Amino acid sequence: MNTAPRLSSTWFDGQSPRAQACELCIEGSVLVLTVNGSERRYPVRQVRWAERRSHGQRQSELPDGSLIQHADAGEWDAWRQASGQREGAVVGWMQSWRATLVAMGASVVFLGAAWTWGVPWLSQTLAQQVPRSLEARLGEQGLQQLDRLFLQPSALPAQQQQALRERFTSAVERAHPQGDAPPWQLSFHQSKALGANAFALPGGYIVITDDLVKLLADQPDAVVGVLAHELGHVHHRHGLDLMVRASLISALVGVVLGDTSGFLATVPATLATQAYSRDAERAADTFAARLLHESGTSPSVMVAFFERIQQQEQQGGEDEEEGEGTALPIAISSHPDHVERIRFFKEWRPD
Repeated sequence: MNTAPRLSSTWFDGQSPRAQACELCIEGSVLVLTVNGSERRYPVRQVRWAERRSHGQRQSELPDGSLIQHADAGEWDAWRQASGQREGAVVGWMQSWRATLVAMGASVVFLGAAWTWGVPWLSQTLAQQVPRSLEARLGEQGLQQLDRLFLQPSALPAQQQQALRERFTSAVERAHPQGDAPPWQLSFHQSKALGANAFALPGGYIVITDDLVKLLADQPDAVVGVLAHELGHVHHRHGLDLMVRASLISALVGVVLGDTSGFLATVPATLATQAYSRDAERAADTFAARLLHESGTSPSVMVAFFERIQQQEQQGGEDEEEGEGTALPIAISSHPDHVERIRFFKEWRPD
């Protein structure tokens, strides 16, 4: 005699919207559904059982496309339990407030670790794997965006621009006689927003403003030092690292909030809002000091640049009236700790 618990429920055949009364029982590993005196048998493993929730009807999908709906959730759960069916571990955790708190705590720890260590490490690793052609395309796109936002054509005489370009080219070639210097493209621009500044973009695009050239008009070697610092960012692919990091953070936020952004869409926002890390600045400074030294110039020429930037910052209100109070975080005059960096270039010695 079959003593398996039975449950009267409602069945939909998947062909018609009309509900039909049915009776359910579980015999071993088989669900037996009786409707209109006819039995239908389904392996229990192939039934998509409704998850247990506090409220709402239970709905289970059967392998042939039909489904069972049961309005009384408590009655359904009691029948399944009496039939020897157990909820999965995940469902049990979802029903436990203690497990929920543990899961939330673990998620916070994971996200914190990913933010602090995982994203920087992964962005640096991925940045080194990006093809040079894609890097150049990203840098070009970033420069076009900044051209529309901050930059205007240079007013410097073409002869002066060419002289500085040749001076920097000569320094790079003397420091890298094997031709192993990273590729670069130098351009001069006016910018009321950025003032005396220089910055590098992925793909070797280096921008220097007219105001910086004028600020160091009597110190051309210092201009070379500033450009060497930006070439250091190009060499270490710091700009690309920022973009990849922004994309990873966007994905991480998407995991939490359910919203994501495309990688290319992050380019202008990244360039306008992100700053290089202290480690990136030290690496670029070291690259600049070594390039200056190997090209026959003392790295201490950079002192003039930092001292004059400090003087500009001390003017404060005057700079703001002249429209020189803003700087991109990636631009060199926005970098902090001028005193520390002056000491670095004064005391730098080759290894």
